[in-house]
Amino acid sequence: MIELIKQGILLKDGKLSTEVGNINKAEAKNGTIAYQILNSHNKSNEKGKLRIKFDALMSHDITYVGIIQTARASGLKQFPLEYNLTNCHNSLCAVGGTINEDDHVFGLSAAKKYGGNFVPTNVAVIHQYAREAVVGCGKMVLGSDSHTRYGALGTMGVGEGGPELVKQLLKNTYDIDNPEVICVYLEGQPRHGVGPHDVAIALCKAVFENGFVKNKVLEFVGPGVKNLSVDFRNGIDVMTTETTCLSSIWETDDKVKQYYQTHLMGDRYMKLEPKDVAYYDGCVKIDLSKVECMIALPFHPSNAFSINELKQNANDIFAQVEKSVKEQFGGKVELDLLSKIRGNDIIVDQGIIAGCAGGLFENLCEAADILSGASTGNGYFTLSAYPASQPLMMEIVKNGVAAKLIEAGALIKPAFCGPCFGAGDVPSNNGLSIRHTTRNFPNREGSKPGQGQLSGVALMDARSIAATAKNGGVLTAASDVDYEVTKYEYRYDEEIYNKRVYKGFGNPQPDEALKFGPNIADWPKMHEMSENMLVKLAAVIHDPVTTTDELIPSGETSSYRSNPLKLSEFALSRRVPEYVSRSKKIQAEDRDRREGKVSDDIRYALSKVGNADELVKNTSYGSCIFATKPGDGSAREQAASCQKVLGGDANICYEFATKRYRSNCINWGIMPFTIDEKTSFDYEEGDYLFIPSVRRKVEMGKQDFPAKVITKNGVRDIMLHVKGLTDDEKTILLEGCLMNYYAAKNKKEAK
Repeated sequence: MIELIKQGILLKDGKLSTEVGNINKAEAKNGTIAYQILNSHNKSNEKGKLRIKFDALMSHDITYVGIIQTARASGLKQFPLEYNLTNCHNSLCAVGGTINEDDHVFGLSAAKKYGGNFVPTNVAVIHQYAREAVVGCGKMVLGSDSHTRYGALGTMGVGEGGPELVKQLLKNTYDIDNPEVICVYLEGQPRHGVGPHDVAIALCKAVFENGFVKNKVLEFVGPGVKNLSVDFRNGIDVMTTETTCLSSIWETDDKVKQYYQTHLMGDRYMKLEPKDVAYYDGCVKIDLSKVECMIALPFHPSNAFSINELKQNANDIFAQVEKSVKEQFGGKVELDLLSKIRGNDIIVDQGIIAGCAGGLFENLCEAADILSGASTGNGYFTLSAYPASQPLMMEIVKNGVAAKLIEAGALIKPAFCGPCFGAGDVPSNNGLSIRHTTRNFPNREGSKPGQGQLSGVALMDARSIAATAKNGGVLTAASDVDYEVTKYEYRYDEEIYNKRVYKGFGNPQPDEALKFGPNIADWPKMHEMSENMLVKLAAVIHDPVTTTDELIPSGETSSYRSNPLKLSEFALSRRVPEYVSRSKKIQAEDRDRREGKVSDDIRYALSKVGNADELVKNTSYGSCIFATKPGDGSAREQAASCQKVLGGDANICYEFATKRYRSNCINWGIMPFTIDEKTSFDYEEGDYLFIPSVRRKVEMGKQDFPAKVITKNGVRDIMLHVKGLTDDEKTILLEGCLMNYYAAKNKKEAK
């Protein structure tokens, strides 16, 4: 089904070849679609380095307030490029009182003042609006959401934390080393009942754990591409985020051309394809005809099995998942999946088809075909569908698809991302929910393990969700259901956007007043880096991967994303509940130190490595997190900024799960230390690390940082690393954060 080729490979006249020979790889890599686009957006003359200027930005209502506030504090006067503010996350405006709607009012006022586009609540989810109104072949879009992926439409999308968007708003660049490019070579044609989520889940299973495509660009080519509709391609493409790749791009064809014409963007279409010779750093070969209906079990999209494999081995597979849950949560809470087995059946409690992956036109149409004339039943099982935009909603109302779904017992709900991150359709305790959404990490579905609440989300394609619904909640693969696929034509009505979307790009109104709600707060003061650094471990996590949802939970925190101090109270609340109180104590001690009152803790630690009275004058004191591999998942900057707000100075890990989380740490002035894999990190919360001359080493571009670990059993040496910092990143760390960097830059330019 999927084959990984872990060596350089050529695509010559559309044919794969491992015979690379003496070809100039760098030159041949420019033959890829990815580098044709990257090179056209690159402002750097330095070999091996990219400095990218994007064509457009995308944010939603959990992220845009913080981004605009940061940019304002850094000197923003107007949006210099197209900035689209969508409202699809904090759409439940009763949560937290008025504060969600206050954010929306702020967003519209900012769009008017600075010249941006504003998409009101429930009109479209962020990525569907981009697909219908922002994309263009050969363009690049940067989004403050990790699922910023528009490669199937010939647009390279990159999801990053908010500070990277701030840089673009301040006319700076997105700086990365030249990424590797992986060819995803598609062959064959999907079998009946197999949908885009099945292919995407199979891809995640093949490449996530081994890190084969981490921080690389996936380029989809091959004879199988033509056998996929554009909706099918979009459904696969948006899930490439879960492989931890940097971005994605597909070759384009007449189907994509028709998509652009349908959406009244015909002038934005361009044929994209690799040149006659293109070099790739590896290859993923997918035979679409062999992909089965899949299910990704808790708690990751890569924890995948075919549905029929699960049904045949349910006891063993569920027992293994339950065991891993116990290990992950330390036995504090359990997930009882074995109780879902009833004879030869697996019983599901809930089905959801939603968001940028699930709520697409063809997914809903084919689900309706499966459910036509059927019933979801009047038992515990429920089915909800969220069309991804109002134009899409209008079309399924006109063509009868909505009626078929409603007649079968499904609930049709407006465009909303809540089911994907835990703010809508939260399952019952120990419930098993099957979802065509993007993620099934712990906590994203809304459960609270710390309070004894835990539910399980399994990812499936809309087709198999509909097949399961048809059987009243008995897990069923769509490939096992006999149904006819109706060919519906999608007719796009742009008047829905014309009548509701505020389109202010290029027309800023400087005199427009920003409208602040009581929850919208400025960032607290952050200090520049001292000569030496002393940190105290406030959390030590040895899980294989720590997600951004664990670093700062989603769901109930969404309403506080505009208030840094209130939001920071939730940091690591579901994983290390003691983290906030520990960090606050450390921060208070550092605040006293700056006023000349040195605590016994600081004096004790410094006395173990030198003269405490001398060292305290030029040594900062902050909290630190160790995690084996932190930062998988969302692009949300708050996973790092909350640590900084609480006085966090460093992360230590074996490797960062994603580039975007590492970038978030840097942009918030948190040193992104790594240690060698052979290094044992058997230290505990409350232990200290002293990093001497850290400021001077960063200034000099040093990558190795000898440090001392101070424990109750003595002092030990450890080697920390910070590799590959750009000059700008060094300065950001030295200044203390991105805002300080711009403030210092503006002050210097004013002299």
